[in-house]
Amino acid sequence: MQRDGTATVGDGMGSGALGTGAAAGLWSAVRSGAEREWGPLARAIRTGTRGRGLAAMPLTVCATFAILAFQVWQQSASGAAAVEQLGVVRASLPPGVALSRTPLSLFVPAPDLPVWGAALQVFLVFGIAELTLGRVRTLAIAYAATLAGTMYARVGIAMGPDRFFGLSYNAEFARDTGPSVAVVALGVCIAWRYRARLTGAVVVAAMVAEALALPNLAGAEHLVAILTALSMSLGAELVERQTRRTTAAVNALLLVRRRI
Repeated sequence: MQRDGTATVGDGMGSGALGTGAAAGLWSAVRSGAEREWGPLARAIRTGTRGRGLAAMPLTVCATFAILAFQVWQQSASGAAAVEQLGVVRASLPPGVALSRTPLSLFVPAPDLPVWGAALQVFLVFGIAELTLGRVRTLAIAYAATLAGTMYARVGIAMGPDRFFGLSYNAEFARDTGPSVAVVALGVCIAWRYRARLTGAVVVAAMVAEALALPNLAGAEHLVAILTALSMSLGAELVERQTRRTTAAVNALLLVRRRI
């Protein structure tokens, strides 16, 4: 009886050790996967801040406050009319008018949606992009995606709802504002730059699912943002690669000439 009891206790201790080992192995695998996915990005963010906090993200702070200011401004009748003239884009507008309003349209949130959502998106994604991609590149990607979405709306409406990637004719009068297109594009560019493949795949899959579930102007423009971001990321990478090759070739040529 004593031997049986000892064996039972030993078996329990062995099972506990086995369970602890499995949990430790799982935790180690999760940590390793997280390091591969987000480690380079996290280190780039720490390097970008350099202990300066919000002072390292002036573009992000200004963009966030602009969204909040436009939201407050458009709550009154006179403010709504002014915001409409300054930053509201519709496909029904003449192209010149739409293009002149595009820069501010990025910061005009939808009046019927919670403004904190748009502000939080901008603060997080613009902030990460500004710290890791740089201020100029962040602004270029944001406006390129926004402009691409504005131009696509006209093409999609002209194609009509019966053609692939076409839009309903009602989209001509839909309000085309807000930061979501820029946020999607920046998210894809960040994932590409730091090889966060799973994160990038999740963003793309979510936007495709949204476009299929809600076939409207916003969903289609998010897909345009993804294509714009991929094109800019690939183009920038090819340019950087060619620049490195050219620089190496020039340095090698200069070295040979010095030896001669």
